[in-house]
Amino acid sequence: MRKFWIDTDTASDDAVAILMALRTSDVDVLGISVVAGNVPAEQGSKNARYTTELCGKKTPVYMGAIHPLLREPQWAYFFHGEDGMGNMNYPEASLPLQKENGVFAFIEAVRANPGEITLVTLGPLTNIALALRLAPDIAEKISMCYVMGGAAVTLGNVSPAAEYNIYIDPEAAKIVFHSGIPILMVGWEHCMGDANLSADEMKQMRAFKTPYADFTLDCNATAIETNKKWLSEPGLALPDPVTMAVALEPDICTERGSYYVDVETSGEATRGMTVVDKLGVTNKPANIEVCWKINIQRWKDLLFEKIK
Repeated sequence: MRKFWIDTDTASDDAVAILMALRTSDVDVLGISVVAGNVPAEQGSKNARYTTELCGKKTPVYMGAIHPLLREPQWAYFFHGEDGMGNMNYPEASLPLQKENGVFAFIEAVRANPGEITLVTLGPLTNIALALRLAPDIAEKISMCYVMGGAAVTLGNVSPAAEYNIYIDPEAAKIVFHSGIPILMVGWEHCMGDANLSADEMKQMRAFKTPYADFTLDCNATAIETNKKWLSEPGLALPDPVTMAVALEPDICTERGSYYVDVETSGEATRGMTVVDKLGVTNKPANIEVCWKINIQRWKDLLFEKIK
C-alpha cells in the first residue's frame, strides 16, 4: 500500500485530485492538510471534508496556514466561485475537522513513516515551508514530492511570468525548492490545450451517471466558463488532477529532467516565476526535477477510471 499526504488549498480542481487519490485502491492517504490559497483555509477545509466524505472515506483533514509567509492572501473566487466549488454551496460534511494543526500533523506523519510518504502539493507551499523550518529533518524522510506549481515554459496564469500557487507564496516555494526534498515540478502548462477536457469528453463524463463524474463537472462549473472566457482555453483545465495523475502513475510524465530551479521573490514583474536553468548556464547543481511532457490520453483515461 502506497502512503500519500495531500497538501491543498481545496477548490474545484483540488477536489477532483483528492477524489482521484481516495479512489485508488493501493493508495492510503494518511492525511490532508489545507492551506490558504484559492479560498481561505477554513473554506478549503470544508471543501476537503465534503470531498472526502463523498468518497466514503474518513481520511483526517487538518487546517494549516491561514495566510502566506510574508504576503497578503489573494483569493481565486473569480476562477473557482465564492465557495471555491463552482458556487454549488455543498452542505457541511459530518466528517470533523481535526483539532491539530496541519503543519504539525504532517511533520508527525513523516517522522512516523520515514522514507514512505509521497507528498502531493496542490496549493501554495506555505504549510510545507513551515514544516521544513520547524523540522528540517523531514526533508530526507519524504520519499517523493509532486508539486502542482510553476510554469517551466514561463507562461503564467496569474501574471505573465508566474503560476498562481507559486505567485501567492513565492518565499515558501523558494524554501521548499531548495530544501533537498526530491521534487517533480508539474507546471500549469500541462493542463492546457489538448489536455483540457473537451465538450465531447465532458458529455461522456456526464453519461457515466456516477456521483463522482457529476461532482467533477458540477464543482468546476465556474472554472469551465472562466477558463474559456479569461484564458481562451477550449474546455475544462484541471492542473491539480494532472499532477495527481502523475503522482499515481509517474510514467504519465513522459519527459523529465533535473535542473537548478529558483523562485523569484523580489521582482516586480516576475514575482513567483519559476526560473528553470535548462541549459545549465548558472553552473549550479540541480535541485529539482521538471516535467516537460505528459501522456495526455493516459491522464484523461486515468481520470475517467476514477470517476466511473
